[in-house]
Amino acid sequence: MDRRKKTIFIEGAISPVFIADCIAKHAAKDNIGAHSIFLGQVRADNVGDKTVCSIDYSCYQELADKKMEEIRESIFSKYRLVCMHVYHSLGTIRVGEICLFVFTSSAHRNAAMNACEEVVERLKKELPIWGKEQFEDESHQWKVNIFNR
Repeated sequence: MDRRKKTIFIEGAISPVFIADCIAKHAAKDNIGAHSIFLGQVRADNVGDKTVCSIDYSCYQELADKKMEEIRESIFSKYRLVCMHVYHSLGTIRVGEICLFVFTSSAHRNAAMNACEEVVERLKKELPIWGKEQFEDESHQWKVNIFNR
């Protein structure tokens, strides 16, 4: 299992090339039969009469890294994963760009799919990550997550 300690945070948007590269690196692993991928993308939400053009992400990195390690350990003990990769953007991410990439791999699909979904839900609820929505008129506000839109 690939369980090395590292930060999940990267500066800027997560590029399609980075995502493709990560997937391609797993082709040689003969014990993987399934991958599950979640990509979080910045939306052009309408908030009142304003439209979001980007989100500026920040975090309390030391605490977030520690909490992510706890989540990682919990997920690996609950699901039979071969590996798991999580990347979250910091800085300004424009509408249409990827800000979250969760990639789980296992011998069988259920473990990969269920683990991926749980990781995404736990990140949203447990990690100290904040997003400041930037509007087209150059005003801004802290993002409020509204589930089940």
